[in-house]
Amino acid sequence: MTKEAPIIEVRDLHQRFGDQHVLRGVTTHVNKGETLVLLGGSGGGKSVLLKHFIGLLSPYSGQVIVNGEDISEMNERQLSKVRQAMGMMFQNGALFDFMTVGQNIAFPLRERGMKDEAEIERRVLESLDIVKLPGQEGKMPAELSGGMRKRVALARAIVDRPECVLYDEPHAGLDPITGDSIDHLIRDLQKNHGMTNVIITHEMRSVFRIADRVIFLKLGQIYWEGTPQEMKDSGDPELLDFIEGVAREVVIS
Repeated sequence: MTKEAPIIEVRDLHQRFGDQHVLRGVTTHVNKGETLVLLGGSGGGKSVLLKHFIGLLSPYSGQVIVNGEDISEMNERQLSKVRQAMGMMFQNGALFDFMTVGQNIAFPLRERGMKDEAEIERRVLESLDIVKLPGQEGKMPAELSGGMRKRVALARAIVDRPECVLYDEPHAGLDPITGDSIDHLIRDLQKNHGMTNVIITHEMRSVFRIADRVIFLKLGQIYWEGTPQEMKDSGDPELLDFIEGVAREVVIS
């Protein structure tokens, strides 16, 4: 992996919601150009950690540093500039049903004030090409399959050419073949477009296929960190129980 400074650093991060202590002193980083997967059971803190990376949550204590800037105390105007380097693909896609595919993808560009309609159109069409959906810009989200909606959500996440894309359960609700196609797109973004990926997933096949590094969160702390192969070879009972539990859920479903 690159020896450049990390794109994201988290230092002794704590988060509380009332009496609930969700993150308990998390310290980690995201390297530029890597694909990092966050694993863990429900309530482990994965989604809360991911939201701190893009400033959707402010730390109870600790620091979140993006490209060398501490975003922990930034206001929304300052955060908007930082977020231009980040894209996010939400679990359900979060598309606007009253907008066309093209309008959905263009939304982040218009939101930050881009006025050049020719440039907006160029970026929308280019993003659709990257996610293998050329010619779909005029359709409505209701006309698309679940997998196509995920691809449109990904096109919107990358339309502003971010350095890093955050994914919250990109495989949720997809069959294995469609999920595989999402994995191929994630790898393509990393290898051919230089993007960093941070992914929450329970799809273990995907983890072993695309992850450069894995962080396993338990009760708001980093329980384990390493490569997928190291995870396979670790023999750690907590990791094995989690992997086997996810495998059982897949078989049952």
